[in-house]
Amino acid sequence: MGLLAGKKALIFGVANDRSIAWGIAQAFHREGAELAFTFLGEALEKRVRPLAESVGSKIVLPCDATKDDEIAAVYREIAKVWGKFDIVIHAMAYAKKEDLENEFVKTSRDGFLLAMNVSAYSLVAVTRPAVPLLNPGGAVLTLTYYGSDRVMPHYNVMGVAKAALESSVRYLAADLGPLGIRVNAISAGAIKTLASSGIAGIRAKIKLSEQASPLGHNVTQDEVGNSALYLCSDLGSGVTGEIHFVDAGVNIMGEVKAKDETPA
Repeated sequence: MGLLAGKKALIFGVANDRSIAWGIAQAFHREGAELAFTFLGEALEKRVRPLAESVGSKIVLPCDATKDDEIAAVYREIAKVWGKFDIVIHAMAYAKKEDLENEFVKTSRDGFLLAMNVSAYSLVAVTRPAVPLLNPGGAVLTLTYYGSDRVMPHYNVMGVAKAALESSVRYLAADLGPLGIRVNAISAGAIKTLASSGIAGIRAKIKLSEQASPLGHNVTQDEVGNSALYLCSDLGSGVTGEIHFVDAGVNIMGEVKAKDETPA
């Protein structure tokens, strides 16, 4: 019997097999969960459907998380097929390329609102209609990054959106705790994904993270998946409103030590 045997999880945000959300899906599948997926547009559908089929998922639905009617349609189908379920994974974020490449002060109003809508408000948008369908002991989990708390080059408006996302986690946790629903976030380290590839200098960031890590390596997709498993299973029953770092310890370091540096 796996940790999630008999549980059902709805996953928003898988883009391809390198997505952090896919690492989470694989961990959940390994531990016995039944999975449902959403996709945005035909191009992503072609990537998501084969992945969903590989883990036996029978529910693969279109969803633009900026449109309440599409979110509602997802939950109507979930209610029809599953009735109640247990876990929501929110792994969606977006900002205009120019708002990541330019200085933050040059962020357009439209770009700011778009990043906040897709990357932060969408957590509220997909959680609200899930509440009446989630079983007691249910869990909502989202993904964030250290750029919410510290200035990261080329992260810009996404860092501001992630800060709003993390605050939303705390407020949602307070709202939903009395219903037995936990809300948490994983702050994952630098991983090469479709989303991160839009950030200038991502390869350098990944290399720098490896040098900074006390463990001497970058965090992997599988490691994030295993941490999500803890937070969404009964093992995490006492945890809510938390931003849980899964970054091989990079966030604790104040300075990166050069590889050839030796103690005085």
